[in-house]
Amino acid sequence: MIGLLLERFCGVLRVLIGVLTMVLALPVAAQVIARYTGIIPVYLWTEELATFIFVWVVMIGSMVAVWDGTHFSVDVLPQAKSPLLKLLQNGFVLVLLILFGLLFAWYGIEYTQFGAIQHSVMMGANMAVTHVSVPIAGIVWAVFSTYRLSEAIQKYRNARVAS
Repeated sequence: MIGLLLERFCGVLRVLIGVLTMVLALPVAAQVIARYTGIIPVYLWTEELATFIFVWVVMIGSMVAVWDGTHFSVDVLPQAKSPLLKLLQNGFVLVLLILFGLLFAWYGIEYTQFGAIQHSVMMGANMAVTHVSVPIAGIVWAVFSTYRLSEAIQKYRNARVAS
């Protein structure tokens, strides 16, 4: 049940990445047209908007990558053959992900508070709009990794019972 909810949440994140990427194309296209053709005036706020959207695309992309298990792990050792060693290998990475997620969430709150007292130069937007992506990503990383760790433990238990 929880896995299904998290999978659906990740599906929403994937759609959000697609929408934000399409929206990102608009200010970037305006910048390119303005700089190279002179048809429209150069608006500097489009650069800020593109940066804000890009930050969110990156952070949401990292959340999806954690769910898919494609972001924070590097195979240094060969894949273990025994269920216990598989659990230890995968569990180590997942525990580190949980810890980093919690660190991002904890210190991201202070980072967001710092952003809340600042405004962007051209748009006048509150910088907390982008800064809040850090603790949100940390929370989602921790939740996704905790679920994946519980799956790995269950997989180990099933393999142990089967043998």
